Amino acid sequence: MKLTAKPLAVLIFITLFGGIALTAATGWWQTTTTKIPVKYAEGEASGQYNPADIRGSYKFSDISGLFEIPLADLQKAFRLPADVDPVDFQVKSLEAQFAGLPGDIGTTSIRLFVAFYKGLPFDISDDIYLPLEAVVILKQKAPLTPDQVAYLEAHTINLDIHASTTAAITPAVQATNAPLLLTPTPEQEIVQPTATQHAAPERTITGKTTFQELMDWGVTQLAIEQVLGNPMPAPSTVIREYYSAIGKEFSSVKSTLQALVDQVK
Repeated sequence: MKLTAKPLAVLIFITLFGGIALTAATGWWQTTTTKIPVKYAEGEASGQYNPADIRGSYKFSDISGLFEIPLADLQKAFRLPADVDPVDFQVKSLEAQFAGLPGDIGTTSIRLFVAFYKGLPFDISDDIYLPLEAVVILKQKAPLTPDQVAYLEAHTINLDIHASTTAAITPAVQATNAPLLLTPTPEQEIVQPTATQHAAPERTITGKTTFQELMDWGVTQLAIEQVLGNPMPAPSTVIREYYSAIGKEFSSVKSTLQALVDQVK
């Protein structure tokens, strides 16, 4: 049987859009991606979402909905400027917002905050820092263990102190320094870190480390390029700025580069 052009066109239309309608009705057709982290497979937290799987592309609204954390707490904890909508704010933007600090605040900070806030298991394999406001919220609302409290107190950054001493802090952070999103309380005085607590140990990669420093520490250019997957930029380039320029997270490579440094000690 031969089909003329008109019946054939009708058949194609029905097949194409009828199939879309069917898959949409069954939930198979999606026009947007869904951000769903993996779940714990065992232990007391089995079946719950694992904060370690939070990605830089997640928005604060995604985290709030998935982990049942008030959006206002996330906004205060990470000192979002008043003109920034926390609903659409992406986690990966934190690295640029808090650039120039003695400790990195980024995606791993969000993962730690969520895990502690919800009392979920979390493997800390590297130093992870939080703003003072985030620590205050955790002390007020989270089921912290004594060890977790001790860790937080050693990894707290008071942004007001460093805003006056660190020129590299971005305008977005400076804009939030007055007034504070949280009213200072006696508890804040307890968790305020000293300057020595935030001085990075020698030969430790921070947000200010350059590729030249890696080579000065004994890491070869070839080893660096194997990690980058590309030719190394100018040695004076700050590693964090390089990754920000190519749209990737500094935290995704920091531990790998640090391992190279540690190997040549």
